[in-house]
Amino acid sequence: MARLDGKTVAILATHGFEQSELEQPREALAQAGATVHVIAPETEDITGWNGSDWGGAMPVDRPLGLADPADYDAVVLPGGQINPDILRTKPEAVDFVRAIWAAGKPVAAICHGPWMLIEAGVATGRKMTSYPSIRTDVENAGGHWEDSEVVADAGLVTSRNPGDLPAFSERLIDEIAEGGPYARAA
Repeated sequence: MARLDGKTVAILATHGFEQSELEQPREALAQAGATVHVIAPETEDITGWNGSDWGGAMPVDRPLGLADPADYDAVVLPGGQINPDILRTKPEAVDFVRAIWAAGKPVAAICHGPWMLIEAGVATGRKMTSYPSIRTDVENAGGHWEDSEVVADAGLVTSRNPGDLPAFSERLIDEIAEGGPYARAA
């Protein structure tokens, strides 16, 4: 039996997601036994960003408008500059993240993904990391930023960049396997 058998995880993304930051956690979660759904505001494929140019297409498993946060045991927020900047302008995306968090379920964000945590009100009072260029954003939102490969705080898992993906994925799997709900008094 795999560690995450019976668990379902959402990866919330849109065009411009960092290719490796969606694909590697998705693969690690699936290998651990989880069912993984790529959720997006779009109904068609979304296109990633790979290095300095557009990457490959990713099928959308479930449009955001049809996704119920109650159906998921965790949510993953890949980075890239474009992806979270677009998602944080979509109230339904912010509400999805906020609902997962409010239910005491793990929320994981990497690179620029913490922009979504800020928008959803999740960063306040939490230890976390991010891509260095948004450190000030995290701190201005009340987060306690640190320069570490992975930071976990009561079910919130954050990392800085694609180089941190192995540690990010491992910690995320641990958080989901531990279950919840997490107590989250700031």
